[in-house]
Amino acid sequence: MSTENYYYYEPAAGHGLAHDPLKSIIGPRPIGWISSVNSAGQRNLAPYSFFNCFSDRPPIIGFSSSGWKDSVANISETGEFVWNLATRPLAMAMNNSSATLPPEHDEFLFAGLTPRAGRRVDVDCVAESPVNFECKLTQCIQLTNADGATIDNWLVLGEVIAVHISNELINAEGIYQAMTAQPILRGGGPTAYYQVSDDLRFDLQRPEGTQPRK
Repeated sequence: MSTENYYYYEPAAGHGLAHDPLKSIIGPRPIGWISSVNSAGQRNLAPYSFFNCFSDRPPIIGFSSSGWKDSVANISETGEFVWNLATRPLAMAMNNSSATLPPEHDEFLFAGLTPRAGRRVDVDCVAESPVNFECKLTQCIQLTNADGATIDNWLVLGEVIAVHISNELINAEGIYQAMTAQPILRGGGPTAYYQVSDDLRFDLQRPEGTQPRK
């Protein structure tokens, strides 16, 4: 296939465009809205746009941090964190929790959010969020480049040991209603966010011979 119709660049040499397209291409992305606490009991709450689920049995989620930030330090120290679903009604509060504050300041208070104690971890959930995952740290990995040199990026992985879901999001058939939750997703650039809608949904059947996992 001809490559004449493709823009080509090598990231190490720069992209040559007005804005780095990477985060726009790999997006929109779910938001890792992570609450944590240090050993002194100081809370932290911060959103991470490099976040996803990496295993379902057991459930393992993770986020990547550029630099050794408070979330990474707290989780490495205590071995616990909570993921909170970011929704359209909570978009401004989520964005406010990304403010760069001194370590002694509480992002819950700054963003006007209510802490609710976890049941299996000593970390507060965002009470206003309709879904919370209580997690135990499984791995904290400093990333390396292709040459094996360490870089200042950290991947934090945790097993989900407890789940809170608002009853309003589970229908009479016991099915979670994702669109009712109004999740928001991170786009490229400094300001872009997206919502998803059932109007844009389409369904595909797996090829014959494969069985989806429940």
